[in-house]
Amino acid sequence: MKTFVTGLLKDKLPSFYFYHNLEHTLYVCSQAAVIGSAEGCTAAEIDLLETAALWHDTGFIISAVNHEEEGCTLAMKYLPGYGYSAAAIQVICGMIMATRIPQSPQNKLASILADADLEYLGTENAGEKAADLFRELQYEDPLLTIAAWNDSQIVFLVKHHYFTRFCKETREQPKQEYLQRLLNGIE
Repeated sequence: MKTFVTGLLKDKLPSFYFYHNLEHTLYVCSQAAVIGSAEGCTAAEIDLLETAALWHDTGFIISAVNHEEEGCTLAMKYLPGYGYSAAAIQVICGMIMATRIPQSPQNKLASILADADLEYLGTENAGEKAADLFRELQYEDPLLTIAAWNDSQIVFLVKHHYFTRFCKETREQPKQEYLQRLLNGIE
């Protein structure tokens, strides 16, 4: 399945997705497993988390608008072929939908995937990843300025909060430091 999703993203994802790309998908998959493990998930739950992470942005091959729903449609189409039950697919789609901004996860697994998707905000790579997202958004809206982007990042970071204990304890402080750098005009 991972090979299939990797191929799907490589073959069908437009090249201007500088942020929402295969690298991001694989990173979220890795972080979902890390956070899931730290949050005491079972092996079966981590499998569901990794599966949801693999599929969470596949909808971008169809449309950036409502890409979470599109990703769920793709997951519902292909996951039965990999042995996933209807119940498991429903859980996976719930996790995918929890990544929609503003995030509103409804359970532990959805909280973990939501945090995995934005975990980078609390890392030393936050500025680099934000620059990739800016390039992606500017491709779609050439009038977007770096000043407007930084203002929107500040608003987003002020409103954002992590859901899992792991991210609250390990990512919140670096995220606040990144926000402070933006406020000071350093980033």
